Order: sequence, then C-alpha cells, then structure tokens
Amino acid sequence: MATVIGLCLRVKLMRCLPSRYKVDIRVAPGTHATEAAVNKQLNDKERVAAALENPNLVDMVDECLAPSLE
Repeated sequence: MATVIGLCLRVKLMRCLPSRYKVDIRVAPGTHATEAAVNKQLNDKERVAAALENPNLVDMVDECLAPSLE
C-alpha cells in the first residue's frame, strides 16, 4: 500500500502545485521493508507516468483524492 499512498500524494501535489515545483516523495527511513524500492518507484518519472496510464490505478487514485461527504 505504500506505493499507492505515495502515488496518491504525488498526484495530489502534481494537480495542486505549479509545474515549476519539484516534488520528491520519500518513505521515512526504517518504516517499510522495501523502502528503497518504493522511493525509487515514486520518484521515477517514467514509472509514475506508466502507473497513471493504468485506468484501474487512476480510478483508485481519483477515489482516494475525492472529497469526503462528511
């Protein structure tokens, strides 16, 4: 789930911030078994672009970022 959560964070920031900002998403050291792999995935432009071409993954990200109705 760390990669999905990180992808949601990256997409939210990409949508909200001007393109001149550079964003790095990092898992805190020692908090995940595959921390280095997750960090590499989340900060690789090609991997993020490929993930966002997957309609199922885009739907999941959009659902996570949708405002709650509370």
